[in-house]
Parts: sequence; C-alpha cells; structure tokens
Amino acid sequence: MLEIERLLQRVEKPGRYAGGEYNAVRKNWDRVAVRVAFAFPDVYEVGMSHLGLQILYGIVNRRQDALMERVFAPWPDMEALLRTKGIPLFTIESRRPVRDFDILAFTLQYELTYTNVLNMMELAGITLTAAARGENEPLVIAGGPCAFNPEPLAAFVDLFVIGEGEEVVHELLDAYIRARREGKRRTAFLRDAADIPGVYVPSLYAADYFSDGRIAGIRPLLPDVPARVTKRVVRDLDAAPFPTHPVVPTIEAVHDRGMLEIFRGCTRGCRFCQAGIIYRPVRERSLERLLADGQELVRNTGYDEISLTSLSSVDYSQLYPLVDRFLPVFKPERVSISLPSLRADAFAVEIARRLQEVRKGTLTFAPEAGTQRLRDVINKRVTEEDLLRAVEAAFASGWLRVKLYFMVGLPTETETDLDGITALAASVLKVGERCGVPKGRLRVTVSAACFVPKAHTPFQWEPQADRETLREKILYLKRRLKDRRIDLDWHDPETSFLEAVFARGDRRLSAVLLAARRLGCRFDGWREHFDFARWQQAFAESGLDPADYAYRRYDYSEVLAWDHIDTGVSRDFLVTEHQRAYRGELTPDCRWEDCLACGVCPELGVAPVILEVRS
Repeated sequence: MLEIERLLQRVEKPGRYAGGEYNAVRKNWDRVAVRVAFAFPDVYEVGMSHLGLQILYGIVNRRQDALMERVFAPWPDMEALLRTKGIPLFTIESRRPVRDFDILAFTLQYELTYTNVLNMMELAGITLTAAARGENEPLVIAGGPCAFNPEPLAAFVDLFVIGEGEEVVHELLDAYIRARREGKRRTAFLRDAADIPGVYVPSLYAADYFSDGRIAGIRPLLPDVPARVTKRVVRDLDAAPFPTHPVVPTIEAVHDRGMLEIFRGCTRGCRFCQAGIIYRPVRERSLERLLADGQELVRNTGYDEISLTSLSSVDYSQLYPLVDRFLPVFKPERVSISLPSLRADAFAVEIARRLQEVRKGTLTFAPEAGTQRLRDVINKRVTEEDLLRAVEAAFASGWLRVKLYFMVGLPTETETDLDGITALAASVLKVGERCGVPKGRLRVTVSAACFVPKAHTPFQWEPQADRETLREKILYLKRRLKDRRIDLDWHDPETSFLEAVFARGDRRLSAVLLAARRLGCRFDGWREHFDFARWQQAFAESGLDPADYAYRRYDYSEVLAWDHIDTGVSRDFLVTEHQRAYRGELTPDCRWEDCLACGVCPELGVAPVILEVRS
C-alpha cells in the first residue's frame, strides 16, 4: 500500500488511482461470497462519465453477499511504473490486486479499447486466453454495446452478457455463488451460465469457415446450448434501480454532472445507427420517478447540473411537463438542467432555451448528411428548412456557436452531398448574421465522422469507403470550408478503418489482437497513442487482410459473425430497410405512427409504446 502511495506521487494525474471519492463503497472483503472488479478499458475521466458503471456499481454493492470495486486503464505513465516495480493492476477502492477478485467484468463501449482489455489483464497477471485460464483465476466477463458482436474477443472472455444488465447481474452472481458452494469447476459453471437468458459462452460454440474465408456457420457444441442468444431487456424502467448515490469523481470527468436517464431506446430508425437497434424498444421513466431521483441525485452529490440523458432526449413524450416540474424545484437551488442531444427543430431549441436561460454554450445538431437525397437514404428525417429554423431560433435566443455533425463515406454519397455540407454551414452563418450575432463571436463547427458499418444495422452489409477515399473527402471539405468562422473537426480514417474491422470482425481477429498487444498497441482511440503501422504489422503477422472485414460488401445470404446474437429485431426488417435506403424511401418512427413489424416487441415480450402526435 505504501509503495502505491509513492507511485501516485510520480504520475501525471494521481486522482485517477487514489480513490476515496464521495459515495464510493468500501465493503468488508471477508464478509461477502463474491467479489467483482468492474473494469472500464479507458482512463478514469472517461469511465467515470459512464452511467452503466454507476448503475451496476450501485446494484452489486447493495447486495449483502457481494462487492464491486472499480479499475480503469492506467495511463502509460502509471503502466510503466507498474511494470518497472512489478506491482499488479489494482482496484481503486481497496487497492487489492485485480487477480484476487472472483470476477473481472469489462464494459465494451468502443472497439478501439480492445487492446486496453488485453493490456489490463496482462497487467493484472491474468492469463489472456480463456482456454488456458486456471481455476483460481478470475472469471472474465464482458458486456456493453460492442458485446453485440462478441467474436473478436471470444478467445479472451469467459462469458458475455448481451443486453441490459440490471436483472441478469443478479442471476449471474447467484449462479456463481451456487456453483462455488457446490464445488463446481469453471467449465461446469460456464455450462450452467449458458442457460441464463442473455448469456453467451463462446467456448460452447464453434465457428466454421469456407475455403474462401467466409463464415460457414457458428454452432453450439452441445445439443442443449441455445443456437441464438437473445438480448436482455428491462421491461419496467421505473421498477429498475437507478444510482441516486453515484460516485463523485475527485478529478474532472469528461461529463462532470449528474446523469438522469429519462428513457431508453430509440425508434427514429437512422440506418447507420447501432444503438437505435440494440436498445429497442423505447421505455420511458415516469415524471414522478424522475423528479424523485433528480432531487435525490442533487442531494447526494452536490452537482449543480443534471443532464437528462437518452439516445434522443427531446423525444421524451412528456418533456414539456418534465421541464415544468423540474425548473421550479431546481432553479432556486441554482441547479441547471441540460440536454445532451437536440433534434434539428424549433421545439428542441425552445426546450433548450427554457433550460439554459443564463448559460449559452454551443448547441449541437446532427443533420448527418449534406443533401436531402442522402438524408433520405439514411432515414434522417430532417430537412434543411428544419435545421435553419432551429438555428435561427437558437441565434435569436442568444446562442453564438453551433456545431453540426455529419458523416462522410455514407452509402451512395457523391461530391454533391459533400458540397451540401459546405452549403449548409454557409447557410447557418448567414442565419447568424441575419439574427445580429456579432461577426467576431459567430462560430460554426462542422464535425465530420467517417461512416463505419455496424453489426445489427441495415447498413451491416455495406462496405466502408477505403481510407484514401475518406481522406480525400475530408480534404475536399477543408478546401471548401474557407470562412474563418467555420471550424472543421474530423475523424481519422485509419482509426475509423480499424473500428470497422472489429465492428464486423470474427474470431480470427484474436490473433491480431494478441500481436497488436505484443507490439505495444493500447489507447488506440487516443490520437497521440494510435500507431497504425503497428496494426499493419499485427495483421501481416496473423496472415489476415483487414480490408476483408471493412471493405467487402456482404451478401444477404452470408452468415455474419454476429448472426447468433439476437437483438429482437428481425433480419428481414434489416434487409427491407437496406433496400428502402437505396430507393431513398423514408421509414416513420413507430412511436408516433403504425407498427413497422421490426419484431422486437413480440420477440422480447414488451408492449409497444404508441404515443399521440405532439402538437
């Protein structure tokens, strides 16, 4: 313990590892039956902004027979000290070695953290491959959005949790405690765990391949193991536990505010969006529950800002009543309310105006594409008129800065669509001038992300544009966006390429991950640490061509690496949406119009949410 204290004096941000935060839980190690280390494979500031961590941390630590502590990816300065001193990776709460825990639970939020997963296991002294892991080593589990294609990490993870964890975490812990009590070995427990809905045990499945490298099938190795694993979903969010005593970071987190989830799921149907599929169906929290949780959250943390979080917070059906209830309660306490995302319409701006009467930061809108044709292809039901009316309302209400999110490399994109991005940015500037925003203070930021085809989306069959093409598109925008009041941010084509490889990858990529880890790859999502040359070497050593994963157009008849993972949304629906994209046909939101027969409600046994059209 003393040696760790000395280490903290030698790193850039000791608060990442020091612990002792307000609302942190420290339980008696010897009085619990199961001990879990929750691992976030990125730095503390990123991980402490993750609501899922806070939810599971509260759930597990409320149990009398279990404890959960946290561990984050150590920054390279701390990693170097751990390796030099021979100190194993430790948790924040008790500073115990991670390898002493019964379960090491990773959350997978982003494909470019996979090398951090391996690096953290290595620093903890845990055998990397699940097949070689000993009986006395921690059980390695993983969940989160990236678990919906678990195959690239299948060699390293004992079991994956597919879907929402609030309920299944209890079932897993109960099964683990029972297996320990009965003296079962790891393999016997994993066989039992495979019977829990939403649990995928990779070692109980085999992947077969054709001679040309395409997947022939993924099959269970035992007759009573399910051929498909269906995601878990919490049907009643009001009845689900919510963290009103979250751990308050000691150093500034990426999102340094209280988070209040107002609903879960999204049915807007953007065809590139994985979250819109894997978090279906839409489920809302009640006004009464939100108000009670919000008051508890402020009382127990001291935050002066509450963020109303969801995939599209303005779509909460009772948003006006919610604001009417919240403002009289929190405004006298000088607690502000914020929305993390806005639709490009005047309703959204009016809500933002009411919530931000004093602070006028940057308003962010996501038109995603520069022309109406391409917005129809991706099912982004936003017109240029919608956007400009929203921007006008924003400037008229006192905002000086607007950020516009776009994607480049979308299916069917042409140079005309890129010209549309520059034209939209110029139009936004003109609206600002017309609204009287001082020229020296008016700013428009254009953010250009590279399209990445994701599993379980209508665009899962689409190829990604090659790196050179994406780079040319970004350079084209740079040449065209000449006004100094317009800033251009863009995503690196190489990191987006790697993201696509692992988003659509299969089990063979485990060899690549091992090689990349050996070559020193980690923190690949951080520009200053990403080294594409090392990744190229890792693929070459493994005998795999990454272009086969990112650049190939898949056929409808092909078996995809994630076909055995069931989101509840039918394959037929995704095929139909893919075909509608090429016809430029829009698909409505089923919350406001007729059921689209995507399959998720009957598949998961959830009643659909149908709302009256809002005036």
